[in-house]
Amino acid sequence: MKKKFAVVGYGGMGSWHVNHALTSDVVELAGIYDIDEKKSELAKSRGIRAYASLDELINDKDVELVTVAIPNDVHLDTVVRLLNGGKNVICEKPVALSSAELEEMISAAEKNNKLFTVHQNRRFDVDYLAIQKIIDSGDIGKPIRIESRIHGSRGIPSDWRGTKEHGGGMILDWGIHLIDQLMLAYRGEEIDTINCTVTNITNKEVDDGCYLTITFKSGAVAFVEVGTYNFIPLPRFYMKAEKGTAIITDWREKAKVVKCKYWHENDVLPVQTAAGLTKTMAPRDSITVDEYEIDIPKSDVHDFYRNFCAAIDGKAEQMVTHDQMRLDMKIMEYAFKSAELNQTIKFDEKLCKF
Repeated sequence: MKKKFAVVGYGGMGSWHVNHALTSDVVELAGIYDIDEKKSELAKSRGIRAYASLDELINDKDVELVTVAIPNDVHLDTVVRLLNGGKNVICEKPVALSSAELEEMISAAEKNNKLFTVHQNRRFDVDYLAIQKIIDSGDIGKPIRIESRIHGSRGIPSDWRGTKEHGGGMILDWGIHLIDQLMLAYRGEEIDTINCTVTNITNKEVDDGCYLTITFKSGAVAFVEVGTYNFIPLPRFYMKAEKGTAIITDWREKAKVVKCKYWHENDVLPVQTAAGLTKTMAPRDSITVDEYEIDIPKSDVHDFYRNFCAAIDGKAEQMVTHDQMRLDMKIMEYAFKSAELNQTIKFDEKLCKF
């Protein structure tokens, strides 16, 4: 039987959740709640119930699961009220503005014996899934360095995301996704240090981009770059591994892999370049490397809700765990601190790996 489901916030992501619920095999939409009367009227015009207040939604005993899709600064109060009201809760990312806020949410969930998680929808991005497929195959060995980038050229959206008081900025908006993906890719690795710089090209109040380097105790590196003033984007993923390299230009393209078969450097002939000879940068050939592509993986975003509903019934562990939420939050906090101090920071946390 489908679980009755409601959404708090009927903006961009709230509408996304509603639209997917309408075609879901595990949840049935009960309605939405939004403080903006115009959005409530819009929902009603589409045949969707609009609760008059959050209390009305909470008092609807049929609703078992609520997704919160509102500005970041009001996540805490809304999530805690819903948990205290006996609802299982999914919160949009970033789950909170601080580790302290997150712990309040987790405590409320545990106190009320309800499930609580964050919606990490980018775990279903086909470009990330392709990188994960390459890693899991072991064909080019363990990753040494993974660079994950998302580039746009329109600055921060002209809404609350550009204001500090509402929890704006690109680390909290897009950085959280890339951090979460890379921590999954490096699952089991322990973080050693974090270094971050931010940009303020189009917005002086919050970061409109970042360069974040996570170095693990093994020496492996995860690099995150978010840019909103890039008119020529760099590749979405670039991975250097023990036995080769992989690259994905963007989510619409297949992953390209070059695997080193033979090191074979002793008889390399120098090549002529514009201003001289080079042996170091001589290109590889088919004798020493294999080149191939990885098909774009299939992905179904409905799997997130399928998992959470199964977890509510005690049939599965929730996909995004509390400890994963904690670590993602800590990494962002260290990133902000590193950028503020303009230095690399030792990651001194008991919880340091997925």
